[in-house]
Amino acid sequence: MPSAVVTGAGGGLGRAIARELGDRGYLVHATDLDPTAAAETATQAGPGAQSSGLDVRDEAACRALAAEAARGGGLDLWINNAGVLVTGNSWEQDEPTRRLMLDVNVMGTMNGTVAALEPMIAAGRGHVINVISLAGIVAAPGEVSYSASKHAAIAFTLGTLFDLRRSGIKGVEISAICPDGAWTPMLADKLDDPDAAGSFSGQLLTAERIAREVDELIQRPRPLVIVPRWRGVQLRLLDLFPRLTLRLLPLALADARRKQRRYRKLIEAGKWPK
Repeated sequence: MPSAVVTGAGGGLGRAIARELGDRGYLVHATDLDPTAAAETATQAGPGAQSSGLDVRDEAACRALAAEAARGGGLDLWINNAGVLVTGNSWEQDEPTRRLMLDVNVMGTMNGTVAALEPMIAAGRGHVINVISLAGIVAAPGEVSYSASKHAAIAFTLGTLFDLRRSGIKGVEISAICPDGAWTPMLADKLDDPDAAGSFSGQLLTAERIAREVDELIQRPRPLVIVPRWRGVQLRLLDLFPRLTLRLLPLALADARRKQRRYRKLIEAGKWPK
């Protein structure tokens, strides 16, 4: 039975991924800063699923977990899903807030990746999947510090894959998945937050939809997956022409707020997600 570790699995997307993996026959180890929430996920993640508390900012704890997971026959999959989003103008956020996003979203991703790679490289196989965000490929207004952390995470992910191949290591995969706004607890309190409008500007995705995309990525590893694909093309074009983007920004943000209000009405009426 293949084994998998999922961070940030106490709810939302992490829980959906853990459940999807359990359905696919993985022996899942669900982790979260909240060990009780991780334990609840384990009850839904298939036979033999385990759980533990994990602070992804603690490199030693990540390495210990990876070593433990590998003892049972190898570590096949490690999914770095833990993340933190705080909205607002970057110059109005205090240093601890900015550091929290950098520590969890960047250092947490680095710690998990490096920890998983040690047993995977030794075994000559394995797959690390880093859950990033569309904010990792565009400068997201109202979510700038979060976006900066996700840019760093995607650079680390792809660069580490390049280094693996440069070193002649071919059996180990690293992937980044960048979904559009996800309807998870991370956004549940932001339906009226104008700074979070960008997360509602495209196609709001369910955790289950993204979990299925993760499963597909496991079956067919690729360096980068954007969900939905068309959003990646759209946002990369905006990033290429910042002067044009500045001119279009008022219209784009007005449309994002309109969609945010529409989603709020649908959600409050119980019409979405169905």
